[in-house]
Amino acid sequence: MTTSTAPLPPVRPYESYVYAYPHKTAYRPLEDRPSLRALWAAEPKDALSLYLHIPFCEVRCGFCNLFTRIGAPEELTTRYLDALERQAVAARSALGDEGPVRFAAAAFGGGTPTFLTAGELERLCDIAEKRMGAELRAVPLSVETSPSTATADRLAVLADRGTTRISIGVQSFVDEEARAAVRPQRRADVEAALGRIREAAIPVLNIDLIYGIDGQTERSWRASLDAALAWRPEELYLYPLYVRPLTGLHRLGATAGAEAQAREDAAWDEQRLRLYAVGRDHLLAHGYEQVSMRMFRRTDAPRESRDGPEDHACQTDGMIGLGCGARSYTAALHYSFDYAVDMREIRSIIDRFTATEDFSRAEVGRYVDAGEARRRHLLQSLLQAAGLPVADYRARFGTEPGADFPAELAGFAARGWLDTSAPEGLLRLSPSGLAHSDALGPALFSPGVRAAMAAYERK
Repeated sequence: MTTSTAPLPPVRPYESYVYAYPHKTAYRPLEDRPSLRALWAAEPKDALSLYLHIPFCEVRCGFCNLFTRIGAPEELTTRYLDALERQAVAARSALGDEGPVRFAAAAFGGGTPTFLTAGELERLCDIAEKRMGAELRAVPLSVETSPSTATADRLAVLADRGTTRISIGVQSFVDEEARAAVRPQRRADVEAALGRIREAAIPVLNIDLIYGIDGQTERSWRASLDAALAWRPEELYLYPLYVRPLTGLHRLGATAGAEAQAREDAAWDEQRLRLYAVGRDHLLAHGYEQVSMRMFRRTDAPRESRDGPEDHACQTDGMIGLGCGARSYTAALHYSFDYAVDMREIRSIIDRFTATEDFSRAEVGRYVDAGEARRRHLLQSLLQAAGLPVADYRARFGTEPGADFPAELAGFAARGWLDTSAPEGLLRLSPSGLAHSDALGPALFSPGVRAAMAAYERK
């Protein structure tokens, strides 16, 4: 018997950032509109995650495809918070009181939560605490912000209400690169915001940076990294730039023929891989550990956790998402609201959300069967640098990942994406595998999810 030595087909290293599975483009309107109380009746509720979504930003960056709109005219934030409070009341009622209900982690995201005024942030925290029962001062609480909205009064509220982590999207400390990414900001304003965050004494500062911006070089990338390192952030996220449909950069892009586009894509992939390696090596040399392809943590940094256990596990524990861009997870159903990128569609969805009185049913989502649960567990574990303890997978599903996903794992091994030096019983990515996380993750999508995503009508 001969062994084939045919070269492996090429893959693009930046197919998609897998931050959740299944993706929202695989969601559809739920014909049965199940009640939240029925969905949560048999779910364990003693280590839930709570996420509150604020879909407003002062500007929309050219690369952004998040569910957010620019500005909030005519008391829209008040109406939005009113609806968020109605939704919180319905969600907490659905959880019931038959067994223990506890939130082990909380986060405010967006959009930009600090688009809200200091008084509105107080109300947001009240909704989380008084309506949902989350003890914000007792659990890890992460909040996203931006340079222009990280004001002293807002940060004071967040610090007082128990925020343990603040994440600020800087993207680049080079003003020309920020403009190229359609992100209007000045480095002086970024530095001033970082100073205010440090003065607020929130334990964990995360800075987001982007590589692959037009005109960015290894030298300018290192300059941004060093500017961030000067603040000794506890965490740094390094994101590859994507130009996604319906975003500002996508609309600005010039059309090209297929061959010319392929050449441009290949050159861009090469640039991003090179800058990724530069950023990774630079942070590792400056006292950071790699947690995932994107996340780096200072080795001597405090963790977000309080005195209690950090016991929420994204692979297994449920999440309650409040807000029209948030999603919620039970074991059998992931649900949310309608999804869009186009600004007109987003405004329409927000208007419908603020007019909603009854939040007692799931409207849009995707059911997750046993096979999808296995994929999600493998995917979310494997994309972490720590890898997947096979015993954990076996204990949950009674099977082995190698038996459930033989073709996928064999393909990863053939490309050198699996760490052959990992201890026995640990499935872990190699450095090359981590670098190709945005190709490896999508390769684990099921045929059904792929078909649903392909059939999704962008709006």
